[in-house]
Amino acid sequence: MCVEASHKVFPEWQSLQASKVKSLHRTAFHFQPPKNWINDPNAPMYYNGIYHLFYQYNPYGSTWGNIVWAHSISTDMINWTPLDPAIYPSKPFDVNGTWSGSATILPGNKPVIVYTGVDGQNRQVQNIAFPKNLSDPFLREWVKPDYNPVIVADNGINASQFRDPTTAWLGQDGHWRFLVGTRRKHRGMVLLYKSKDFKYWWKVQHPLHSAAGTGMWECPDFYPVALEGEFGLETSVNDYGVKFVLKVSLDLTRYEYYTVGRYFEDQNRYVPDITSVDNGMGLRYDYGNFYASKTFFDYGKSRRILWGWANESDTADNDVSKGWAGIQTIPRKVWLDKSGKQLLQWPIKEINSLRGSDVHLRSVVLAKGGLVEVRPITAAQADVEVTFLIPNLHKAQAFDPSWVDPQQLCGQMGASVQGGIGPFGLLTLASKNLEEYTSVFFRVFRGIYKKHVVLMCSDQSRSSLRPEVYKPSFGGFVDLDLTDGVISLRSLIDHSAVESFGAGGKTCITSRVYPTLATNEDAHLFAFNNGTEAVTILKLSAWNMNKPRIN
Repeated sequence: MCVEASHKVFPEWQSLQASKVKSLHRTAFHFQPPKNWINDPNAPMYYNGIYHLFYQYNPYGSTWGNIVWAHSISTDMINWTPLDPAIYPSKPFDVNGTWSGSATILPGNKPVIVYTGVDGQNRQVQNIAFPKNLSDPFLREWVKPDYNPVIVADNGINASQFRDPTTAWLGQDGHWRFLVGTRRKHRGMVLLYKSKDFKYWWKVQHPLHSAAGTGMWECPDFYPVALEGEFGLETSVNDYGVKFVLKVSLDLTRYEYYTVGRYFEDQNRYVPDITSVDNGMGLRYDYGNFYASKTFFDYGKSRRILWGWANESDTADNDVSKGWAGIQTIPRKVWLDKSGKQLLQWPIKEINSLRGSDVHLRSVVLAKGGLVEVRPITAAQADVEVTFLIPNLHKAQAFDPSWVDPQQLCGQMGASVQGGIGPFGLLTLASKNLEEYTSVFFRVFRGIYKKHVVLMCSDQSRSSLRPEVYKPSFGGFVDLDLTDGVISLRSLIDHSAVESFGAGGKTCITSRVYPTLATNEDAHLFAFNNGTEAVTILKLSAWNMNKPRIN
């Protein structure tokens, strides 16, 4: 497993308050509360000039339990102000839990939240909540109508596997629709519900989509993307100029995958394109520590924004000791690649406002074993962008077609394993003498028909001297035309988080790491090449990152 299950209970710890919150490894510019456990981002939305983020939160401890919907607001998604919890167990239909959900803006500019409650019989049911006072610009209080739950599991649904409603969309027939995740035996599926008034809902006979052998589908997301351009689309858009994205979080494996395809509203069906692998080996937003993600349409800037949860890779008892667990990744803009086969992702441009003093490198040749330190830089809290040139592509090693699992391949071919073209990239959160580092790198192989296969890895095997920490190697393939021999990498480095974006956001990997030597001012940043063929740093820019106001 990449992360611990979001509903794994530690009864002895879930209400254990930290005597003192430890700051070592706390992030500086990623979203997290001052203390305690967080998980799924819920119902992100833009409303009347304010960004709202709700999230699953334990007010009493740093493991999962006692979950409420914490609430923070922002004008830029970088600086955040906390408010009181918006939703918490208070009614018979959610007395045992207020779990994940989504927000929809109804006609008349009225927000509504749909969420999963756990009732007195421990059934997962779907509920709605409205702002108590629409004139309150911060939407601080939410009320739950007494006609909840609006949806209960019928006889064909396992009521303990029935959760996480999506943002609703309005069909051309005037009916509202949203999806709920579930499973039937080992088949994951999303059930489609319809309503005329957002109060009375009925289930469409067949699931909108399902896939065999994938297990429970948590935290589904379903939205349109434009065939051209980087702008986002409101969730109800459905015309000839769009495709649709269906994302699901796999409870079995604790990672997510998505497909790109077509939505046939009149048939209540979603059909993935033939280029979208529709199982756990399919496309992923992020090939690292990233789960329970949620998108929303940003009306203010006409873009679709993605939030994801990055859990700790540390031990549960250490989470209790340090007094906190979990972060949200940097918000990302998402749009459809020109190929139409996958999404691109990039940190929102607002993050650049945190950039401080900078350092630049140009035209640096990294021969076999080459290593250059990027300095002066606050390497524990930095943003780095680098573009590499590969002059001798014809000398790439042959790619074995049996290498179908990129994470397994990265585990076998880490940063210390010499190749032909690669590994080359960055050593982040590195100690001075390289006892510790988290490497983010590429390898290039020669495929069939003179095409090249690009592998991107984040190797955590040497990220910490502590033996008990989970230190996997993450990896994903990069669908990239290397005709010009150029490939780019961006990494956001934040004490215990390294978010990396390969080839302009085609492949993304988030890692959570806990160095013992490479902390704060003792962290270093290097560019390296451990391939036999030289690569050139065309340009590298790195910035110290300032700390925003977060909660």
